[in-house]
Amino acid sequence: MDRHLTLETVRLTEMAAIHASRFMGKGDEDITYLSASDAMVKVFSSMDYRIQIAIGADNRESRLADGAILGNSEGFDVEVAVKPLDGKMTCARGGHNAISVVALANPHSFMKTSSGYMEKIAVGPGAKGVVDIDQTPEVNIKRVARAKDKYIEDITVCVLDREVNRKLVDQVRKTGARIKYIRDGDISGAVSAAVEDNSIDLLMGIGGRKEGILAAAALKCLGGDMQARFLKNKKESAGAEEYYSAVDYDKVYSISDLISSGEIMISMTGVTDGVLLPGVRYFSGGAETTSIVMREKTHTLRYIKAIHQFDFKPIF
Repeated sequence: MDRHLTLETVRLTEMAAIHASRFMGKGDEDITYLSASDAMVKVFSSMDYRIQIAIGADNRESRLADGAILGNSEGFDVEVAVKPLDGKMTCARGGHNAISVVALANPHSFMKTSSGYMEKIAVGPGAKGVVDIDQTPEVNIKRVARAKDKYIEDITVCVLDREVNRKLVDQVRKTGARIKYIRDGDISGAVSAAVEDNSIDLLMGIGGRKEGILAAAALKCLGGDMQARFLKNKKESAGAEEYYSAVDYDKVYSISDLISSGEIMISMTGVTDGVLLPGVRYFSGGAETTSIVMREKTHTLRYIKAIHQFDFKPIF
């Protein structure tokens, strides 16, 4: 994977974040999401690569659907996992933790999955190899605390605020560990566990399948770890047999099962303020974005703060 793609990767999420943030708090989830998607499509279309969407957008109106091909048909093949707006509901309501995410890799790098749910546990490099999704929350929290040389009471567990995670929350509380509830954006929750100086120590619970693949890609770049178990959908998407990877619902998937490549670049840009990144900040004539860009091959982590001057380069 060409390292010169780094800037192109961050341009994708910057543009998506800026366009989505324009609709923050206006109450329309679809417009917010499609605005981010359309902005990302424009950037993809300008790239001299053949872009294959492995993990695409959930919205059927988006051109970033699973299996779509963008860019230059004669260019070098790049496989992409994308979430133009993770946290569309919270962004539309003016809440926290919405981000734009894209991961680029060589072909056949991402496990292809339809929309749905999976159980996850994710940690950073300091607790790599010590968690087991088959163990109880108490056991895993104790293991992470021991690995990170912390008291259990100082461990912070990130959990997606959903009814399906209520039992897990009760179990975590009994251990004495702290809980960071997030309404949306479990990609940033998982990645936060692997970023140095972040207060989150691990992510646990049930969240989105596609979000899980993107989180796994970021964690591989950061030297973290993740395990997942797929939950059955009531009805799989049309064409699932032909396009999506076969799923063993009894199997515990490792991070290497979800991401097979050793050549991944991933960019995340904050849309609204959250646990991982600040959101887009507007000023007279422009906006400021903050992004994280990671590369698996070198484990490089870059924070990029960009000033976008609309008077010189209009984007709306």
